[in-house]
Formats: sequence, structure tokens, C-alpha cells
Amino acid sequence: MVLIRESRQSDNHALAQLMGELGYPTSAESMRKRMKAIELNPMNGTFIAEMDNLIVGMIGLRLNNNYEYDDSVVQVVSLVTRADYRGMGIGGALILHAEEWAQARGANAMTLTSGIKPERAAAHEFYKSKGYDINGYRFSKKL
Repeated sequence: MVLIRESRQSDNHALAQLMGELGYPTSAESMRKRMKAIELNPMNGTFIAEMDNLIVGMIGLRLNNNYEYDDSVVQVVSLVTRADYRGMGIGGALILHAEEWAQARGANAMTLTSGIKPERAAAHEFYKSKGYDINGYRFSKKL
């Protein structure tokens, strides 16, 4: 059974490992700094998935207000499940928890971005299976 809970500072080592699996290698110390800043913003939520007392996944969320319309939206900023635990319903449990968190905060939509690399194809199919549609492009620029 998967347990979803809020993250704690003691999770930073496991979060750093999960970021590495997502393709963003980092240290526990860097993760500690990031999480300290993230936790200061009440519009953010970070949730951990545990199985058998082991951290096996995480989801990071941000509640956003819009210029274009009145409703709020929650963005999935990060979502990752340990590779050896994929296909066990952990990602689905995290998404469901995120959607409930969003609704509790008055949001009526969820968004996320995902790279277009071939290794992201399985993630794209996962998102589609959860009812998410592809509806645009994301542009970015390093400053």
C-alpha cells in the first residue's frame, strides 16, 4: 500500500536521489536549500509517496493565479517514481492526491510540462491515461 504525506526536511537525501532519476542529478545539500525556499511559499506543496517505509516517489505542486481568467490552476512542477517501483500505482496515487490538493485550494485545472525526449514517451502515455491532454508548447531561455 502506498502512503502519501507532506515532505519533511529529513526527506532531502531521498528527494535528491529522485531528482537524479528524473534527470536532474543533485546533492542532498542542494536539495535542502531548494526545499527551504520552496517551503517558504504557501502556494507550493510537496508530497512524498512511501511504501514499506521507503520513499518511492514525489510530486511538487504550485498554485497559480491567472491573468487570462478568474480561476486558479495547479501546476505539477515535478513528478517522479523510483524506477524499480514504476507500474505499481504510485504515480497515479500522487496525481490523485495532487488533484485533491488543488480542488481544496479552489483550483479548477491542473497543468504540467514534460520534455519531448524519447525517454519521456512512457510518462506522456501515463499523463494521457490520467486524463491530461497535450495542448501547447513550452518555450524557455537561459538567462
